[in-house]
Amino acid sequence: MNRAAGILLSITSLPSRYGIGCFSQSAYDFVDWLKEAGQTYWQILPLGPTSYGDSPYQSFSTFAGNPYFISLEELIEEGVLTKEECDLADFGKKEYDIHYEKIYKSRLPLLRKAYERSQISEAPEYQRFVAENEWWLSDYALFMAVKDRFEGEPWTKWAQDIRLRWANAMDYYRRELYFDIEFHQYLQYKFFSQWRRLKAYANEKGIQIIGDIPIYVSMDSADAWAHPELFQLNEENVPTAVAGCPPDGFSAIGQLWGNPLYRWDYHRETGYAWWMSRLWSCFQMYDVVRIDHFRGFDEYYSIPYGATTAVDGHWEKGPGIDLFLRMKECLGWHEVIAEDLGYVTDSVRQLVAESGFPGMKVLEFAFDSRDSGSANDYLPHNYPENSVAYTGTHDNETIVGWFDSITKEEKKMARDYLCDHYTPQRLLFKSFISLVMRSNARTCIIPMQDYLGRDNLCRMNKPSTLGINWRWRLKKEDLTEELKDEIRDMTIRYGRMNWR
Repeated sequence: MNRAAGILLSITSLPSRYGIGCFSQSAYDFVDWLKEAGQTYWQILPLGPTSYGDSPYQSFSTFAGNPYFISLEELIEEGVLTKEECDLADFGKKEYDIHYEKIYKSRLPLLRKAYERSQISEAPEYQRFVAENEWWLSDYALFMAVKDRFEGEPWTKWAQDIRLRWANAMDYYRRELYFDIEFHQYLQYKFFSQWRRLKAYANEKGIQIIGDIPIYVSMDSADAWAHPELFQLNEENVPTAVAGCPPDGFSAIGQLWGNPLYRWDYHRETGYAWWMSRLWSCFQMYDVVRIDHFRGFDEYYSIPYGATTAVDGHWEKGPGIDLFLRMKECLGWHEVIAEDLGYVTDSVRQLVAESGFPGMKVLEFAFDSRDSGSANDYLPHNYPENSVAYTGTHDNETIVGWFDSITKEEKKMARDYLCDHYTPQRLLFKSFISLVMRSNARTCIIPMQDYLGRDNLCRMNKPSTLGINWRWRLKKEDLTEELKDEIRDMTIRYGRMNWR
């Protein structure tokens, strides 16, 4: 089998000059570093434009890209911005932390200046991009322009005529906001131009990009506004039920995500046309696609709209294997990772098996005192070859933070499994990474924070919290030659080296 390894690092977490990781030179430098470390994969988080809370899993569009990722340095080289303008902007002073409010207030005005100086409407490449992407870009650019006009309010609070997309209102705003619409089209043109260049560079170096597709779209999105027929909304486009997950050992009230649920009967009648477009778009952007919350295709948790917790929700049947059979019929074979974590039932296991997609195994779930048997799916000796193994994901504690937080009994379980009661705790993260890397899983992905041995101050996301997530960044000096050689040696040792 072809064993391989990779690193999980959000684009936002790259070191960069102007407040947030982006498609600047640091991204290319990281690709070079990955290549020299013997890695095959760079797993990233969703690239969509983020809304309130800054989560990449709550986006204004499932098709658009985040303007924050546009390299300002490249716009300086083009001559549409000056270095002085960018240097004077306040993006926050901490190079290891993202200050999203400052990014919002500083980066978008700079991008507007770049657009106004670009004379972009005259560029044939831009005109071609707009024509080829009109099927989603027209609605998205209008959505963002109208949202700006309504001072950022969710579309559900807009005036009735544009909220319900009456023809006269659509014509009015397209005329009234012409240049604002063009601005958002320009941002998408720059985003995709820069992203495709970066991805091509990574592929040339033998690095494949693992992208991430959230199962749900945000209620405050161009998708829900432009295509309410796809979702469980009433005649006023108000949800009848929303997404979440039920109470469990981690939360007595469950999780209330608030995303609109799909009308799977409608999708089935249309041959899953919207989903085929969505998946096709992802396969154009990434080499491998991780589908988030895969169990929701088997059964999804439905919570009555207006509920304040997830307690009163219930399970409904999803599309099952039909969606993925249709995908293979329409789009052919593509590499997919099924995020089959959470409450996994036999029917979910069957769906993953029927799809043929590798599931995910997370080491942090292996040493739970409530499930201490040797048959635990997350113990590395049980990982099947057709799986992707992680120490943890973006939603988990870092491996250092996790070991600090588990019980004394669970610490003993972990050390017994390692046959190691002597390694100092500050170095134990290396033993856990090694454990995952030598498992039978065909692919191993390790979060960058775990390779660095960082604690929970560097955690990427703590679910059900706001204001503290998605903020961690690398410093340039973190990517040392010593760490690169250490990762390379481990990758060779366990037969996962990218020799390309």
